[in-house]
Amino acid sequence: MQRKVALKNTRNIGIMAHIDAGKTTTTERILYYSGRVHRMGEVDEGTATMDWMEQEQERGITITSAATTCFWKDTQVNIIDTPGHVDFTVEVERSLRVLDGAVVVFCAVGGVEPQSETVWRQADKYNIPRVVFINKMDRMGCDFYGTLKQIHEKLDAPAYALQLPLGAEENFEGIIDLLNMKARVYKDELGSEYVDNDIPEDLLDEAQLHREELIEKLSEFDDVLMEKFLANQEITVEELKKVIRKATINNKIIPVLCGSSLKNKGVQLLMDAICSYLPSPGDVPPIEGINPKSQEIEKRLAEDDGKFCALAFKIMTDPYVGKLTFFRVYSGILASGESVYNANKENRERVGKLLQMHANKQQIRKEIFAGDIVAAVGLRNTETGDTICDEKSPIILENIEFPEPVVAMAIEPATKADEDKLYQGLSKFEEEDPSFKVSYNKETNQTVICGMGELHLEILIDRLLREFKVKAKVGKPQVAYKETIKDSITATGKFIQEAGGRGQYGHVVLKLEPGEQNTGVIFENKLKGSLIPKVFIPAIESGVKAAARSGVLSGYPVIDIKISLVGGSAHEVDSTEIAFDSAATRALLDGLRNGKSVILEPIMKLEVITPDEYLGDVVGDLNSRRSQIELIEHKKNVRIIKASIPLAEMFGYATDIRSLTSGRATYTMEPHHYKEVPKHIQDKLLQN
Repeated sequence: MQRKVALKNTRNIGIMAHIDAGKTTTTERILYYSGRVHRMGEVDEGTATMDWMEQEQERGITITSAATTCFWKDTQVNIIDTPGHVDFTVEVERSLRVLDGAVVVFCAVGGVEPQSETVWRQADKYNIPRVVFINKMDRMGCDFYGTLKQIHEKLDAPAYALQLPLGAEENFEGIIDLLNMKARVYKDELGSEYVDNDIPEDLLDEAQLHREELIEKLSEFDDVLMEKFLANQEITVEELKKVIRKATINNKIIPVLCGSSLKNKGVQLLMDAICSYLPSPGDVPPIEGINPKSQEIEKRLAEDDGKFCALAFKIMTDPYVGKLTFFRVYSGILASGESVYNANKENRERVGKLLQMHANKQQIRKEIFAGDIVAAVGLRNTETGDTICDEKSPIILENIEFPEPVVAMAIEPATKADEDKLYQGLSKFEEEDPSFKVSYNKETNQTVICGMGELHLEILIDRLLREFKVKAKVGKPQVAYKETIKDSITATGKFIQEAGGRGQYGHVVLKLEPGEQNTGVIFENKLKGSLIPKVFIPAIESGVKAAARSGVLSGYPVIDIKISLVGGSAHEVDSTEIAFDSAATRALLDGLRNGKSVILEPIMKLEVITPDEYLGDVVGDLNSRRSQIELIEHKKNVRIIKASIPLAEMFGYATDIRSLTSGRATYTMEPHHYKEVPKHIQDKLLQN
């Protein structure tokens, strides 16, 4: 079977933004103009193709990343529409891990908002080339130039306009194209009829200024362009496009476009830009991984005749076909019915069906190629972050890191009949969502679920009722506290059993040190010589990490700690993996008791936007909640307050701020770091 589209004409992109900037509406227009759908759905009406979950349609927000494929001119565009709400940031993280490029949508009214900054940092982390689309140019209060300035200042991004808006608010007519130096004026509501006119004289100077600025920047990356620019020679549009593409792929510039997705203006030009400037799988550096046999770093080129290699980035439960495993193919070809090797689990699995996804709809594929993003049925043991590959050429790609959950809630089945269904549902959610955790509290005999926020848990509980028909009783949301140590300490653990027959012997010495912020649990083997055979080191690490799941103060998980194996001994006959696992557990718990353990609480990054007249009341209320106000900005007739605040102080804040400001203020927050709780709060927590 042959490819439909050449690899160089394939684009794997994500659409990302702050909540309500217009991501899903933009995706909906792309699907319509490319012929993928024949009617434009609307987010507010609950008819958007990519928001297929009932919870998404009811709330008008994107909750889960949805994949689709469309064709524009001679290019295949694989799209992942990602959520904008901070509670579902894990969906953005795992999508970016497998994408080659991204469209970042900014609201021309809101500018660079908190979640915009978060997704931008995530894209920076994976070095993803980007195109910016400044949306909502038809809205009252829109400000293209102000948003462009914020992108420069807040994100420190090399963003350069390829387009300027023609008018604004209710007078937004179209787009000034700085490459062709023409003004595109839209004539119909569907955005399909337009005329390209000369740029109005009152906007010509502004357009020429931005064009020269763009060419001057581009000339840094191309000698021919530099010569022409300095000699004041004519530069063709094709020459400009070629250098823009090269500079965008190398993250040297970020092209900026504008429009109004809701009013169908500018989306086709955005689609042209995706095809012209964002990379194909062959344009990005080859994926790197570790050969599990040799432990050497290996690369896989994006080519069909290479060894098969793919990364599983998402698990989803489908009511009709069961478990779906989404993965990105980095090299090679895979046919339906073939077996793949899971390099992380060291086992083989047979692929039942290969599916091209269109939101929640599926199209069966007989064969898939390098660069494809697809789903498979039949991979029962494959989890998010696992590498599937050719068994003869194994490789383990870098895993995906996920944030720690910050909100916890007790849950129990409403009736005995609901018990099995509840735990089955929770188990499936934990498999699907790496930012969702389920644990059992022995002291209170309660099942505890942890997530990224109240909305995150609310959605999952709603899904339990609808998808698994489970009625559950839930407690109030609680803060997911953690524990760590303040002092460095050396601890010894021994596990020795002498019974009839073979005994058990394990002896380890661990050095415990406070770790860097947001580093979790780091284990290092610093053992010199052969005091403990290497075969037992994984068991020691396993024992340490298992023990760290429950601290010594109140059983909260331990984080931000560095644990080094510095000593110990083994018995040539009696030493076993179980003995070393147990010895490591004892050593860690002993070290935590003597290392001045403290409780940590999640600190949130908060942004409040309030009208001027309520500033004093809002700041006073925040100060009463143990917040640290970092900055107050003035923008038109509102104040933007940026602060860090303990999550424990934010329950019920939505109601309180509505009351304080007559419903006129808005806020957003996201997890930032963990910090030691004040002593009086720690004492109170330990008494409960």
